[in-house]
Order: sequence, then C-alpha cells, then structure tokens
Amino acid sequence: MSTLDEWTEAVCADLGLDPGASQKTVLNLTRVIAHLVDRPAAPLTAYFLGVSVGRGEPLGETAARIQQLARAWQRDHPSDEPEKPS
Repeated sequence: MSTLDEWTEAVCADLGLDPGASQKTVLNLTRVIAHLVDRPAAPLTAYFLGVSVGRGEPLGETAARIQQLARAWQRDHPSDEPEKPS
C-alpha cells in the first residue's frame, strides 16, 4: 500500500467518508487542471469539486464537466509560454 493510499484511508476514516473511486477521479481532475489551466488552480478546483459533490452533484459527472471546462479554457486562453521543441 502506498503512502497516498494510506493517507486516503486515514482521512476518509477520520471524516467518515467512503474512499471508493474518489481518489482516482480527483487525482485525474487535478492533473488535467494543473496541465491545462494552472498548477495552483488544481487544489482549488478539487475543493470546488468537493463542495459541489457535498451539495449533491455526482462526483464523476461533475469532474468530467470541469475537465471539459479546462479543455475549453486552454483553447480560449492560449499559453504565453513558447512551445518546447519535441
């Protein structure tokens, strides 16, 4: 068991949550946000996802919606950084 898995279990146990598929969903979401929007936006977006789910929105569908928003954001807000050579 990894540190991440142990931490997830410990936090979920303390908060009375079921870890279920949330770990993979949230990590995937934050990875997408960090790469397509901005690294500091990732934890903030994870918080917003949690608030939304706490209000009754489904985790998977809400995370997918946010990822779609991030893809549109990247398209509509191109980076000012020069492209790295392949």
